[in-house]
Amino acid sequence: MFKMLNPRRFYHAVGRRKFLEFVLLAVFVLFFYGPLLNMLMLAFANEYNVPHVLPEQWGIEWWGYVFGQESLVSSMIQSFIVAIATTIISMVFCIPAAYSIARFKYRGRKIFMLSFLLTNAFPKLGIYTSIAVLFYKYGLMGTYPGVIIIHMINSMMFMVWLPSNAFRNVHRQQEEAARDVGAGPIRTFFKVTFPMAMPGIAVATLYTFLGSMEEAQGTMLVGLARIQTMPVAMYGIVLDSSAVQIGAVFAILLIIPSAVMIFLMRKFIGPEAIAGGFKMK
Repeated sequence: MFKMLNPRRFYHAVGRRKFLEFVLLAVFVLFFYGPLLNMLMLAFANEYNVPHVLPEQWGIEWWGYVFGQESLVSSMIQSFIVAIATTIISMVFCIPAAYSIARFKYRGRKIFMLSFLLTNAFPKLGIYTSIAVLFYKYGLMGTYPGVIIIHMINSMMFMVWLPSNAFRNVHRQQEEAARDVGAGPIRTFFKVTFPMAMPGIAVATLYTFLGSMEEAQGTMLVGLARIQTMPVAMYGIVLDSSAVQIGAVFAILLIIPSAVMIFLMRKFIGPEAIAGGFKMK
């Protein structure tokens, strides 16, 4: 077994193609999982100095420090409040728009659909600065509604494109069958159309929630330090603190909600639900 650790022996044993595949896989694992493993190591390092590969002392001292800071705990709560509110309000506004795109043929429909791409086609900081001018005028700076609007702008493309494809995949005959047995249009939508389009809606909801959880630039600019979400607090910690362990702890705390959401919606997440939402018909 240990003889196979010799690169030359391993090359002759598996062949040139398999050896190159193994090298590419090893490089991918190193660059993809290496930073994650380093972050996990730092989060549980009480004492760590740069020349050392491993921490000099292991422990959860910095976890206690993070949860002991009232401002940091408050930022966690504000992140969930903003993310949940953004997801719910986006669904209320974007799902009807997605349904209209999927079910009705009207002039300018594709242009209307492409308009949701514009917020992701330009540098975000320039867009946020322009929006901030309007927000100052209407008193939205430093408020929850202002921050939620910024988060919604970033997620509208996913919340419209992905559900619209899901609605297109629901056959009209199924809706007509429900209408034939006496169901009204609203009942047909909530009993037939909406449940059958749920996979695409679930993926869009996941993107919206996770995107809101990690949004930092717009929150910093519009929130005016009054509304500090976890990414905003993490920026301050990384810039002001010499202890890299605090940033690692906060990064893991940001990953946990994402991992939980992906696990809960794993049956809805697939290449068809994601790639299909970006088809324009």
